[in-house]
Amino acid sequence: MTVAHQLPLWAEIIVSLLLVVSGLVTLIGTLGLWRFRNFYQRMHGPTMGSSLGLGTILLASIIAFSLQEERPVIHEVLAWVFLTLTIPVTTMMLARAALYRHRREGKNVPTRHKHDDDDANEIRPTHDEES
Repeated sequence: MTVAHQLPLWAEIIVSLLLVVSGLVTLIGTLGLWRFRNFYQRMHGPTMGSSLGLGTILLASIIAFSLQEERPVIHEVLAWVFLTLTIPVTTMMLARAALYRHRREGKNVPTRHKHDDDDANEIRPTHDEES
């Protein structure tokens, strides 16, 4: 058996708080699945919850294992980088696939929001092109 290293009290408090915050953020993100009405709105909550929840869990892990091993342990940063890059890409691909499928089925899909300054940049046909 190995002897478990005790963390200082201040480190235990910080790691515990980070883990509780991570759990709360993830819970709030999953409540978005229940609260929002359609697929496109429901995608936002869990994505944000998983990104921020992931960050706080990895920060707690870095603190705990760095103090236990008495050296900097930062291999969690690699996990954070890869997951931070892949979570938004996966979400975007899911949204595009759902949008494509809904358009093919003829369903009503969300449209782009039109800003007031879009009219200034819009290319309008000339008089000759209209006829």
